Amino acid sequence: MNEQDKVTIQRAILSVSDKSGIIELARFLVGHGVEILSTGGTARHLAEASIPVIPIARWSGAPEVFGGRVKTLTPRVFGGILFDRDQPGHLAEADEHGIPSIDLVVVNLYPFESTVARGGVSVAEAIEQIDVGGPSMLRAAAKNHRHVLPLCDPSLYGSFMEEMSQGEISQTFRLRAAVEVFRRTSAYDVAIAGFLGAHVPGGSTDLPEQLNLRLSRIQTLRYGENPQQTAALYQASSRKREELFEQIHGKELSYNNLLDLDSAWKLSSAFDDPAAAMIKHTNPCGVGRGASVDEALRRAIDADPVSAFGGILAVNRELDERAASLVEAIFLEVIVAPSFSQRALEVLRRKKNLRLIAAPPLNVPFEIRSAAGGYLIQSPDSFGDSAVWRVVTGKQPTDEDLAAMQFAWQVCAHVKSNSIVLTRINQTVGIGAGQMSRVDAARLAVMKSILPTTGAVAASDAFFPFRDGLDVLADAGVTAVIQPGGSVRDEEVVAAAEERGLSMIFTGERHFRH
Repeated sequence: MNEQDKVTIQRAILSVSDKSGIIELARFLVGHGVEILSTGGTARHLAEASIPVIPIARWSGAPEVFGGRVKTLTPRVFGGILFDRDQPGHLAEADEHGIPSIDLVVVNLYPFESTVARGGVSVAEAIEQIDVGGPSMLRAAAKNHRHVLPLCDPSLYGSFMEEMSQGEISQTFRLRAAVEVFRRTSAYDVAIAGFLGAHVPGGSTDLPEQLNLRLSRIQTLRYGENPQQTAALYQASSRKREELFEQIHGKELSYNNLLDLDSAWKLSSAFDDPAAAMIKHTNPCGVGRGASVDEALRRAIDADPVSAFGGILAVNRELDERAASLVEAIFLEVIVAPSFSQRALEVLRRKKNLRLIAAPPLNVPFEIRSAAGGYLIQSPDSFGDSAVWRVVTGKQPTDEDLAAMQFAWQVCAHVKSNSIVLTRINQTVGIGAGQMSRVDAARLAVMKSILPTTGAVAASDAFFPFRDGLDVLADAGVTAVIQPGGSVRDEEVVAAAEERGLSMIFTGERHFRH
């Protein structure tokens, strides 16, 4: 054992917000002859457990002031943490100024993230949960980790006690603990900047000049899109695991499953009424809306039962027994819902491989993709006010057509471009996705239609550059079309709609999905 690796912990500071495991750790330290310094609530917590503790204010000679805002920010505390034990000059200065060494810093931070996650928290309330002394002590110890061990998370306590019990604390563990400090404090600062930045007047919709993300791996996947690719699922470290989703049954999720369930959940969540979305390769093959989940689900399946095979299903209400019975005979990879009734679970768990996912409400501040060696950041797509939609044909859409067009418009935004979507009032009829030309998207939507296209309406995610796509839809019996408008040939396309007896709405916004 190297001399520098020998256990030399004589004095420790314990100051924690999360008190998990702190009593056990403190008793362990006392059992090894370590003197414990502590602050405020932590000192009281330890004293109540009959653990000998020295209040930091008494030890440092500096009182806790300003309601506890200043407790540890003193030369004696930071000197004891920061002086380099290998520097004779530092040792002499510490002796001259009467600064004993502090060898262990056990600190976790004020619960800023969990406080602001409650919602409705004011800036003033949040500010009081911004820790200053804690991050400072941790960073100081991490800088001097060869001599001073920082423990910023209760998950490290067990490994620390195991190492100390063996008579040494390895430099590997010291470095690991130091790295955890800088990860934790950087994530903490990111959370604070994000919350306060959202309260800057006029700044909440701006993308930041610099974006700092701390992501934690929560699941290693068998492989990526293809077996030769490695993959894992990460989430923001500031979020709790349950804020993402919970898998309650079935075999492990794959990379492609995750992409598909994301598409399905976003689409079903776009509707206020009960809705169901069946997804294949991130595109919907059938979408239904109804008075109940099982009614919506039946419509989604009937829209394209062939493509539903091996698909991913999402519903935006609790999936009950009636809905479960509808999909019992269908091979599905994943079902996503806010929750599942007990009887539905009894039915669906008969399929041991079927993945059942309980998903929380969507909360996506921005979307990230890699491109050209960098990263693209954008806000999530959203719909403008339908009050600004314009009927651009002499023929007005009927009330039923208008309701069907609104439904088609919402579905179309979730289909890969170029896209054309045919629907009735509560059910997709045909979906033309991911085509290189809009006329081919129209042809594909008609070709994919299992239900009659006569009397259906159509949505186009972007404008018609020529009338040919419109003629394909008119030939299929479509009676109304909703599209953004904005083409240099809008007049030609509108004239074609008039000629073919269609009503047409311009929304003034497009919904590409690449």
